[in-house]
Amino acid sequence: MICGGIDLGGTKIEARLFEGGAASTIETRRIATPRDSYASFLNALGEQIDWLAQVSGLSDLPIGIAVPGIINPKTQKLFAANLVATGQTVGPDLQTRFGRPFAIMNDCMAFTLSEAVGGAGADYQTVVGLILGTGLGGGFCNNGQLLSRHGGIALEIGHVGVSAHTLARHGLSVLPCGCGRSGCYEAYSSGTGLANISEARLGQRHSAETLIAQGHQDCLDIWADITGECLAALQLSLAPECIVLGGGVSKMPDITKILHASMANHMIANIDQPDIVLAQHGDSSGARGAALQAMKST
Repeated sequence: MICGGIDLGGTKIEARLFEGGAASTIETRRIATPRDSYASFLNALGEQIDWLAQVSGLSDLPIGIAVPGIINPKTQKLFAANLVATGQTVGPDLQTRFGRPFAIMNDCMAFTLSEAVGGAGADYQTVVGLILGTGLGGGFCNNGQLLSRHGGIALEIGHVGVSAHTLARHGLSVLPCGCGRSGCYEAYSSGTGLANISEARLGQRHSAETLIAQGHQDCLDIWADITGECLAALQLSLAPECIVLGGGVSKMPDITKILHASMANHMIANIDQPDIVLAQHGDSSGARGAALQAMKST
């Protein structure tokens, strides 16, 4: 079966055409995300939908859209910090324009579905997908199915608070988070968080690549300790068999071994650790997961 997926980000709108049960990419098109008005944003999204229909030859092609935010299931309004579409009803507006519905979902949930179905988590019953990028978020799949989440939120582990004991042990202050709270895992375990740690320890903000190249192992060890605690919290609350890592920070060398060892330091005795693996579908996972969801909806 042919289906389409769109990965919507703050800087790009990427459309992918997928083919077959494995949902392999056969065509890709990327355009810039308009930031001037909602009308231009909706037009650009519509252009990508038109392109997918054109290259597939199917006017009713199943299309899913992965978005970096929350879609309120009651109001259908999108809330995303870096899009001019925040507060808008993107799904209903597209349905009005094209005369048919589209599967719209959170991008972390789409990533998780992609990796649970024909991806790195395919051999496991319960899978958590965790994106370690600019932010920190994830999703949860059971038997290849996303579980319904109240209020339309993803697995927002990034906005759970780090323990005061852990921050004190590393001499870190309670940092503000983009969600409006303070002391969240996202402020320490994301790519932004790693830069926060380097600024606190070195007086300058650095990426993982720079810290590795310059040998600042202390910053990397602090990051690993806090992130290992985050994974232990996930295991206590959801008990997945597998955690699949994605996002830019997941490209750190030996990250699965590092986090498995760090997580072990925070686990309660006699509780099994999950396998920690890297995403199989990489940058295409968001669009692929949205496409899989669209197929499920037809």
